[in-house]
Amino acid sequence: MNFVENEVLKVRDGWQEVNAVKEDFDRIKAILRDADSLEEGSQFMKESIRKLRNLADDIEDALDEYELLKAQHQGHGVLEFLQMSHSYVKNWKACIRIMLRMRDISSKVKSICEEHQKFCYQFKQGAEQGSSSTSTSSTWHDQCGDALLLEKADLVGIEEPQEQLVKRLVKGPSEKEIIPVVGMGGSGNTTLVKQVFDDPAVKKHFTICAWVTLSPSSRTEEVLRDMLQQIASSIMESVPSGTDTLSSDLLKMMIRSLLQGRSRYLIILDDVWRVDDWDAVKYVFPNNKNGSRIMMTTRDVKIASSSCKEYAGEVYFMKPLRAEQSWKLFCMKTFKGDSCPSNLKEICESILRKCEGLPLAIVAISGILATKDSDKIDEWHLVHRSIRSEIDSNDRLKNLKKVLSLSFNALPYHLKPCFLHLSVFPTDKQIEHMRLIRLWVAEGLVETKEVKTPEEVAEEYLKDVLSRSLIQAAELTSDGRVKMYRVHDLLWEISSMKSKDQNFATVVDEQHAGWMDRVRRLSVHKILQSAQQNEPLWQLRSLFMFGVSKSSLNRVFSSGLKLLRILDLQGAPLKRFPTQVIDSHLLRYLNLRCTKLHTLPSSIGMLQNLETLDLKHTFITVLPAEITKLHRLCHLLVYRYENIAYSHSKYGFETLGEIGVLQCLQKLCYVEVDDKKSRILIRAIGKLIQLRRLGILKLKKEDGRKLCLSIAKLTNLRALSVSSFKDAEIDLQSISSPPQFLQRVFITGKLQKLPLWIAKLHNLAKLKLKWSHLDKDPMLILQSLPSLIHLELLQAYDWYKLCFKAEGFKKLKILGLDFFEELRFIQVEKGAMPCLEKWSIQRCKCLKNMPSGIEYLSKLKVLELFDMPDELIKKLKPEEQDEEYGKVTHIPELSYGYWRNGAWDVKSVETAAKKRSDLPPCWK
Repeated sequence: MNFVENEVLKVRDGWQEVNAVKEDFDRIKAILRDADSLEEGSQFMKESIRKLRNLADDIEDALDEYELLKAQHQGHGVLEFLQMSHSYVKNWKACIRIMLRMRDISSKVKSICEEHQKFCYQFKQGAEQGSSSTSTSSTWHDQCGDALLLEKADLVGIEEPQEQLVKRLVKGPSEKEIIPVVGMGGSGNTTLVKQVFDDPAVKKHFTICAWVTLSPSSRTEEVLRDMLQQIASSIMESVPSGTDTLSSDLLKMMIRSLLQGRSRYLIILDDVWRVDDWDAVKYVFPNNKNGSRIMMTTRDVKIASSSCKEYAGEVYFMKPLRAEQSWKLFCMKTFKGDSCPSNLKEICESILRKCEGLPLAIVAISGILATKDSDKIDEWHLVHRSIRSEIDSNDRLKNLKKVLSLSFNALPYHLKPCFLHLSVFPTDKQIEHMRLIRLWVAEGLVETKEVKTPEEVAEEYLKDVLSRSLIQAAELTSDGRVKMYRVHDLLWEISSMKSKDQNFATVVDEQHAGWMDRVRRLSVHKILQSAQQNEPLWQLRSLFMFGVSKSSLNRVFSSGLKLLRILDLQGAPLKRFPTQVIDSHLLRYLNLRCTKLHTLPSSIGMLQNLETLDLKHTFITVLPAEITKLHRLCHLLVYRYENIAYSHSKYGFETLGEIGVLQCLQKLCYVEVDDKKSRILIRAIGKLIQLRRLGILKLKKEDGRKLCLSIAKLTNLRALSVSSFKDAEIDLQSISSPPQFLQRVFITGKLQKLPLWIAKLHNLAKLKLKWSHLDKDPMLILQSLPSLIHLELLQAYDWYKLCFKAEGFKKLKILGLDFFEELRFIQVEKGAMPCLEKWSIQRCKCLKNMPSGIEYLSKLKVLELFDMPDELIKKLKPEEQDEEYGKVTHIPELSYGYWRNGAWDVKSVETAAKKRSDLPPCWK
């Protein structure tokens, strides 16, 4: 056998080892999952897990290189390619290198896994004998104990929430109620509830009072015995002997018998971490119908909400301290009650902003600053710059780190990488909901579940992280969905530290300029030091760049990113498509949103693993035919908006390919269908049965029926947007059976008749009809839509008088009326729109009076009037004492405005409601 034949056999045998290495990979991931709860136990365990993670990375590298070699030469077996290719030697060496790496890895797997399992056995045995314990329990007891010992004089901003909770306890209904108090770690929910529990009015009102503290490791029997002892003590009864050996069922019966039919009771369940903890005790509390109460503190909204569904009650959400309260607490702890020196005020305010009103953070950081010399301002600046390292190493911040870390440690294994992933975003940046969803899926952080798409599973993950107070909703859509998130500065620091410890992701910014050799995810914030440009990045899987220069982009691209899966360059200074990206054949996610690209190269078809292509707010208007080679593409976003005053222009894209082959597409926005191939394209859309969101621009009347046929096939569709070609009429009547999950419908163009299928949309939450020019009043149909939350109408019908009937629009919260030139009267019957919160009326030139019956809208928070008659606006001014002003005095936010000289001139009207209202920022 000659040399070449011998080497070919080696390679053939080597490929057979690939499956074995994949099995090793699955084995190591399973071991890491099992070892997750032990990582905080000891340095030896951390080191053992670090070795396993590194080994898993090595396996992933080898497997990805193998996949890359296959992706580069689709259509040929590797052996055939090696024997045929002109680059035979180069690729032969690559094959041999991969095989040797895999064999080397296989030899390591067995020894490292055996070493780890042996250590785990010894560790667990030691824990059972009491020789080892995790830090979680002691940390938890420390922070709970401290919260219970605080004096009222040491607290700031507690009077108002204490008064509210005391009132709910002593003046509520006679039925048993539960009051869950929810807040992130360090927000002071235990401290607040303890002050409420000790309030004299509460002690006087309840005969039986018990405070039961849970922990992440508490056992049900221990909790029940503690509760039994306190209840018995309250009613001067002794606990029978032998309760130490009783089962949980018998303990529950004893507690219930003591509470049944007796005086009013108040039971506090402090720090509930799991739904199981609540489920284990919830049936011991009888409904004596005498005003008994259960209070619960938790970090998890899901636990709080589920308890309120079972019993009457309402969740109380902890709020951060207001700016003046934060400053008072900060000065009290930092300067011992004295005022802040003028030379330190600016840096102190900057440090305080990082605490974001979190009491524990303010107290902890104040403890560090209290030791600093007020004349040495550079020391104060150093603390501000190095919060992350201070949290990690300063003993005065050890408790803060532990308290915040508890929430991370309590996460299920599958959610921990999701939390760590938040560290790639800058602290001052809000994170878009769908951006996170698509990233988590492309990163492989989402486990597969039967029947559900990866995106639907990712939605569940995100809701779970949100409910555990590890991320905050920063902005909601009008129909109640979370649009944007934010992470508390200090939780971001925890995420960043743990992410770095586990080599999950590395952030490069002005304070942290370097990265490790084995970096997997790299996030560059504004600056990339030139010293790093030659550092190897071949192992990099994910690259994020925020606010970087063009030179920084060039440095990274020149590093060789062949194994890259995620490339997020949103807002980067790009005018041309970076050709180096095409070499990243494993790329799943490409975000070029808000760049200045005008064209997409035909070579994009080489990225056949691509799942998300985000070109929103670029100048690309034509996609090459090769886009249809991306058979795994799920999300295709190619559009931009231009909004000036009342002019809302939307630009989509034309495609040269057969889009119907993209069977995985879930989002397709926005396709322009005004060319010769439009009919073929519209028919092809009916093949995209996975579509959740569809946007169509420039639809012609003659193509309406064909589009209806396609839409009827899209049974998974959630959102539909259709705009006509110029001012043409469109025909959307022919959908006999519309998609049952449709939640959002936006139609722009002349309809004449309201499509009958709209009345069948029982899940429709948001509807916009613009320039419809209907020949019949649509209100009879629209007011009966059971789930409608947001309605906008622009020249939908030529009303002279518009009437909102009693019992109509039962769930409507947001209403917009625009450009009804003949409208003279609006009537709101009593009982109509009972949930309406925001109402905008624009460009109704004949409307001289406020809507009759607007005073019935008791939940209306915002009323906006734009480009309305001066006669109407004048009546709303308090000094005029007009009866029209009397109709709107209950509305907290009343404003009017005009479009003048290329800008909006908006003014507010002072109302009695506004004087006593403190609206949340979302209404401002």
